Formats: sequence, structure tokens, C-alpha cells
Amino acid sequence: MTLRLLLLTPLLATAAPESGSLPGSSPLPAVEDRSAALLEAAHHVADRFALQSSQQRQRDWASGLSADAQEFRKDKRALMRRLLGMESADEDANATPVALETVAEEDVTATGKEKGIRFTRVRWPVRPGIWGEGLLLSRPSDAVIQHWICLPDADTPPEQFATTSPVPAALLAVPGTQVLIPALIDRGSAYSVSDTLARRAAVSHREWIYRQTFVQGRHLLGMEMEMVLAAVRALDSPSSELHVQGEGEGGLLALWLAALEPRLQSAWITGYFGPREALWQEPIERNVQGWLRDFGDAEMLALISPRPVALEQDRFPHWTPPPAAAGERFIAAPSALKDVPLDQATAELDRARKLLPQSKSSTRLTLHPPGTPATAILESLGLSSSSEKVDLAAAPPTDPQRMQRLVRQASTDAQRELARGEAFRDQHFWKTLPTDSLPAFENATTERRQAFWNDVIGRAPDPDQPPNAASRMIRSEAGVVIHEVQIPVWQDFDVWGWLALPQGWDDGKPRPVVVCQHGLEGLPADLFETDLEARAWRAYKAYALRLAEQGFVVFAPHHLYRGGDVFRSLQRKLNGQGLSLFSLILAQHQSLLAWLKTQPFADAQHVGFYGLSYGGKSAMRIPSVLTDYAFSICSGDFNEWVRKCASTDMPMSYVFTGEYEIWEWDLGHRFNYAEMAALIAPRPFMVERGHSDGVGTDSWVAYEFAKVRRLYTQLGMPERTEIEFFDGPHTIHGVGSFDFVKRWLPIAP
Repeated sequence: MTLRLLLLTPLLATAAPESGSLPGSSPLPAVEDRSAALLEAAHHVADRFALQSSQQRQRDWASGLSADAQEFRKDKRALMRRLLGMESADEDANATPVALETVAEEDVTATGKEKGIRFTRVRWPVRPGIWGEGLLLSRPSDAVIQHWICLPDADTPPEQFATTSPVPAALLAVPGTQVLIPALIDRGSAYSVSDTLARRAAVSHREWIYRQTFVQGRHLLGMEMEMVLAAVRALDSPSSELHVQGEGEGGLLALWLAALEPRLQSAWITGYFGPREALWQEPIERNVQGWLRDFGDAEMLALISPRPVALEQDRFPHWTPPPAAAGERFIAAPSALKDVPLDQATAELDRARKLLPQSKSSTRLTLHPPGTPATAILESLGLSSSSEKVDLAAAPPTDPQRMQRLVRQASTDAQRELARGEAFRDQHFWKTLPTDSLPAFENATTERRQAFWNDVIGRAPDPDQPPNAASRMIRSEAGVVIHEVQIPVWQDFDVWGWLALPQGWDDGKPRPVVVCQHGLEGLPADLFETDLEARAWRAYKAYALRLAEQGFVVFAPHHLYRGGDVFRSLQRKLNGQGLSLFSLILAQHQSLLAWLKTQPFADAQHVGFYGLSYGGKSAMRIPSVLTDYAFSICSGDFNEWVRKCASTDMPMSYVFTGEYEIWEWDLGHRFNYAEMAALIAPRPFMVERGHSDGVGTDSWVAYEFAKVRRLYTQLGMPERTEIEFFDGPHTIHGVGSFDFVKRWLPIAP
């Protein structure tokens, strides 16, 4: 995907009056589209973080592998399991015996010395509710001395892979070989359907499962890894060897499996290997939170070493999400699968060799150009090969119900995980949260707040620029003076917004501050719009201006969720580094709060937060982390958030929408909205909810808020939290919420 910054709506601003900048700030030049410039700067920041991460990763691996390599590899394998949401980080935890169960078998005539190859449809248990399925190929007269697990690309059924790929035939030409070809969930979309709602999502089966699992700390790739590891346990025998081969998506899995499972004695990777700096442009189901902070393809080879690996730069799958069918909305994440040039693969292989201590082990990593004979690849792995030709053209037909079973069992498991996640939060968050003592409660939430910031949102470096603002006056009306303000965060990255100063602001008396936050695709100017016919008025009711008229200092920052794919792709870039949009946004608010502390007109001890829609998402996350915010009001967003993100039976669920960036890793087991509110407590917290607001339902909002109310009651301060339902849509109501602001941010006479 080529990043193209959108031409966003220019700021609505009049010429600056002669009074110009705020006292103590430098002049801010006018810019036609500061929003687009800020997004472009954010992408540069993400690219810079990625480069720094890659350099640090190279140093860490070279150091770790030259010291206690065995312990280092063990730690990295455990980390792989955690990042992929596998059920245990312990490689010995899944030692339960597994057996392949025969579903059906058929003998097929083949040329060569043998009279037939037996095709057996098999299945095997992975974990409760999840079964692996595939095709087992064997020569009945041979004693098995080597097993191969061959993983086709996601769009290639096992039966087709057996006949169209040269791999099974080349392997079966060697006596004593048995080949298991598991089935992967494909990129079709026929079963991306909610049976409850009879509603289809126009996304691939793989993205369909990703949308249901990522927020719950589970991952399709982790599930498929578990599926193959269960097959490894079924095939493992002291009398035979185990090897893995994969093509396309199966190549990804084969590489990672060999890195994770030492029992796999060699790996043959076709159509996958290369640099991963552009992971954010690959199919979204490859999005693994924090993966590039610790891993790349070179690091996978380092984990496999000294076992041999053959990398075949051939038969890459080519794919982009197909357009939506007539009457459907296109919601799939932009992505592409394409060839990796040989020179790029060579560079990544060289990087792997540099990670390894100087030894013969690096010579066991071989890269083969397109068209390399299978016999040569086997020889590079140190395995015997045969010139015998085996014809597998008569494989049985593809099981027509298999894909439906695979997709539905994965989706059913994801929906069950919603209940399991809530039970886990109840056990490990609420039942361990002390509420009989405020100091004990605050000690506990301090630790959890850091976990939320570091592990879920992702903590970016703290701002390193002094809070020296630039500003220019926008306009003055009804005694309120509005300035555009820009405050540096990091080099070439700022926080920008509109500052509204109430009448008499320069009398030397500091006033409480309300940070007012716009929603998706919004601008600071929207919160000051007074045209009753304007769309911005219908959503925001000029609430920032109204609060300034009532005597509050108001700052309306611009957040990065604007520009469609421009910001959504930014989220994906950051995910690879273990970060998110809110990693950057939180750094912006650190700088904003630091600047407010330097301003004589601002009472920096009394700063509240009030946001609508995506600004309501901000109201849940930013004050949860930054305790300088004295209260938070979440308008038009509070929800049973995890269920809204992952449920297939809620009509407003994000599994059916175009917000492909919305999911945050593993909230389901850690922090739903009630848990985020607990991180805000004991500071005041309020929810504003319109009965007709389609972002949720009254029942689910009330369900989640009841946990918040219970907490504040247990703390002995129920008056510090409230919810206001009103008869209206997705909008600022500004009645009970304004009273809430005045109660907790009193203006001194």
C-alpha cells in the first residue's frame, strides 16, 4: 500500500487579530491543513520507532545468542507463545498425547515402484472445541522413518496441494516417508457470517476470525500453530524423524513452528521468506502486537539454528481483498500478498547469519531461487532424495464441508472466549482489587495502570521537547478568545489544538481547565461550531465554546484518528512495535499537561476531560493513565467494549464495520471499560448516554456501568460517579455533564 495523505478539509479560521500570540508563546504561522501535516509527522515518528526497534533487536539477538543461547532461545519461544495468544507459554504444557483419527481413506494408483499411495482423511483434537483436519499420505508397504508436515497456502486445500505442488510427490518418492497436509482457514468469505443475525461481513475468513480474537488476546496464527503442534505430538516417535514444509501462508507457519518446536528437525519454506518492515501492508491476520519489536524472519532462522532450513523463493501467493459484492459495504483491511524479490530475501538471510555466532550452523541456511529442483532442496537439508517420479494426480476430491467446519469452530471458540475473558477479569482484576482501604486501592491501581499503559496501549518514549508553545489568535466572540496552539512533543511531532480563554482570563487568576475531545474524523473547530445546520453542531452542540462562556479554560486537542486509511495504517505500523495510536496520543497529552502547568491562566491541579465518540474512547484511556486529569466524562462511547469489538450477535459490533484498526490486544482478559474506569477511580467519572445512540444499547451500557457504580460505592464515594441517560442520538447533551463539570471543577469567585 502506498501511503497517500488525504486532502482533508481546511481549517475554518479567520485572519488573526492584531493581538497575535499568547503571552510567552512564539508566533504560529498559518497552515492550510495542519491535520494532514500532523498525520504525516506521526507516520514519520512510527517509521523512526520501527528503525530504532530493528536496530535494537539486532543488537539484543546478537548479544543473547553469543551468551547463554539456550536460555535466550527458551525465553524467546515463550514470548512467541504469549504474543500469538497460545494457551500456554510453556513449551511442555501441551504434552497430552494426541492421536490422528481416520475419517475416510482411499488408495490411489501411482507410478513408480509402489503400486499405490494411501490418502487418508484424518482429524485430531487440539483443545476443547477445536479440531485439526487434513490429509495423510503414505506408502502402505513402508515402515515409516520420517514424517513430513506439509502446510499449503491458506487458499490451497490439502487435496489440491497433494497434486499441484511438487513437494508431496518429491517426499513420497523417498521410501519410508509419510506426509500430513493440514487444512488452513482460507481467504474465501462464504462463512464470514453471523448465524444469529443472518448477517455477512465482507471480509475473508481469516480476517473474520482475527476481528473476533485479537481484542481477546487470541490469534488465528496462534490457533493454527497449536493445531500443527498437536499433530507433531501425534506423529512424534523415537523411531522416526519429523520435518516441516510450508508454502505461502503455510510457509509462515512452517518457519515459526520450526523456530518454536525443536522436535522439527528441518524446515523447507516456500513462498514466504523476506524482510518484515512492511508487515502493516500484509493481510491483517498477520498483525501480531509487538512482533517486530522482538522478531523478524531472520530471528526465526536464528531460533531454528543449528537445524537446517531451505528457503525456496518460489510460488508466492498473490492476493488482495476482493471488492464487496453488490449491496455490501467494503470493510476489509487494505493488504496485499506478492513476491519477495530474491535480493531482499538474500539480505534477510545475511542478517540471520550475522545474528549467529561464527560457526558452521549458518551454512545450514540455504536460499534457493525459483525453479530449483525439489531433489536439490532436499539435499541442502541433508536428506536423501530420489529421482523416482510419483504421480499424485488422482487425489480424492476436496471435502466440501471442511471449510465451513473450520471457520465455524474458530468463530464459536472466539464467542465462548467472551465469557471466559469476563470470568478471568472478575477473578484476576475485581476479586484481587482491595476496596476497604483507599491507600491499598490506589497502590493496586497504580500497578495496573502501568500494565495498561505498557502492555495494552503500548508506552512510547516520554516527550523530550520543552513545552514551548507557538500560538495565533483565531477569533474572539462573546468574551471568549480562541487561539490555535501547537506544543512540541518529540522532534517534528507536536500536540495541536484550539484554546478558548473565558472573559477576564488575563486577570491573574488561574481557572480550571476542561479538555474537550472531538470524535472520529473531527477537528478542534468542530467543537466551536455554532451553525445549527452544520453537522458538527448536531454532534457537539459547540460544547467547548459553551464551557468557555461559563468561565472555564478549554483546550480542544486534535487527535490522530482522521483521514481514513491514513490513520488506520498508522495504527497497524505501530502495532508491530507493541504500540498503538493512543501511544502517540498519550505522549501528546503529557506535553499538553506539562504546558498547562506553565500557564498563569490555567489551574493545572484542576483539569478535566470530556470527549464524545472516539473522544469518548479517549476519555476512557487517557485519564486511566494520566492521573493529572481530575475527572473524566465519556460521552457516546461507554459500552461493554470487548463484546462490541468481538461479538457476532450485536448488530453494532465492529466485526461488521470498516474500523479495521479498532481492536487493542488482549483487552478481553484485562481491561474492559469498567476496568478502565477503575483506573480513573477515585477521581470522578461520568457517562453520558443517548437512548437512540447506535453505538450501543442501553442495557449493555448499564450492565458495564453497574460495575463502576459498585466500585465507587465500595470505596465509600458513590457521589463521584454517575450516568445520565437522555432521549437523543449520538451527541453531546450538556445538561447533567455540565453540572458534573461545575461540581468537580468549581470556579473561584
